[in-house]
Amino acid sequence: MKKEMYALVKETAAPGLTLKKIPVPKMGVGDVLIKIRKTAICGTDMHIFNWDGWSSRTIRPPMTPGHEFVGEIAAMDKYARGFDIGDIVSGEGHIVCKTCRNCMAGRRHLCKNTVGVGVNCDGAFAEYLCLPYENAVKVSKDIPEDVAACFDPLGNAVHTALKFDVAGEDVLITGAGPIGIMAAIIVRHCGCKHIVITDVNDARLELAKKAAPDCYTLNATRDTLNKAIKDLDMKEGFDVGLEMSGNQSAFADMVDYMNSGGKIALLGLHSERTVINWDHVVFNGLTIQGIYGREMFETWYKMMSMLQTGLDIAPVITHRLDARDYEQGFAAMNSGKSGKVILDWSKIGEEA
Repeated sequence: MKKEMYALVKETAAPGLTLKKIPVPKMGVGDVLIKIRKTAICGTDMHIFNWDGWSSRTIRPPMTPGHEFVGEIAAMDKYARGFDIGDIVSGEGHIVCKTCRNCMAGRRHLCKNTVGVGVNCDGAFAEYLCLPYENAVKVSKDIPEDVAACFDPLGNAVHTALKFDVAGEDVLITGAGPIGIMAAIIVRHCGCKHIVITDVNDARLELAKKAAPDCYTLNATRDTLNKAIKDLDMKEGFDVGLEMSGNQSAFADMVDYMNSGGKIALLGLHSERTVINWDHVVFNGLTIQGIYGREMFETWYKMMSMLQTGLDIAPVITHRLDARDYEQGFAAMNSGKSGKVILDWSKIGEEA
């Protein structure tokens, strides 16, 4: 095992990342060492790369970001169980305390002491990642590595989309980013009736139409949800809402166009000043459920089962780059004209 590896490092409190050699992480008790094959760039990574207000409050340089990955088990601590050297794995990016009330009750995604891989500790934008064995998840051999690298956001989409029964229901999705588009693919796979997905970015809406051809796309700067309801000959409002945008106007519109008794799964992060019509929530008996991360590990089981039974998120992947071309990947993400961007670490050798 070599002692140094290449990694993308946030060296200072400023925009950008640096590809440089750093020590290979040392395993702790119960850890596995994962040789990274591919990673995907997440919105969180964009915050860190661009060095915005959130990252300046949260990130402590120097550190290595990244939490969407697929790789193979390269080494194991003697207390790690359930894996063999060479197993292909992805992993849960939330490391939990195992001792709080929620952890003890099996609600690990609600652990109050969660440590985020690539946020609160070094992450996956590197040749090697150290992870507690409980966080590693074996990847079925029939699932492509590019798709497995996207398990983290796919898990967010699955957790959100499956929070409420969507079979035979009319579903509204606000936000046509990669997770919103994945959610559209998922609810169709699960038998919903109509899917409407809204955004203000035509490129994202075009990608949504490509990835989920029978969904109704709507640019909220030009049309209203009234048009979608009329065009689809819907008699009542939406039964299920999946709020992925974090946009106040989109959330407010969703609340206004829900059917009585409708249910909203809220993944998008909103400011404390976000305003919705609370009369509609009360008098229409709406349910609003906050969603965070993935249920450990039921969501992982569900998403792999769906991928093995025809779910296809590959169209959401728009860029595949060598990890040494990471700046092109971040530029694509910053352009607003990309889906998921994959970085391939297999060609990183002695020289970058």
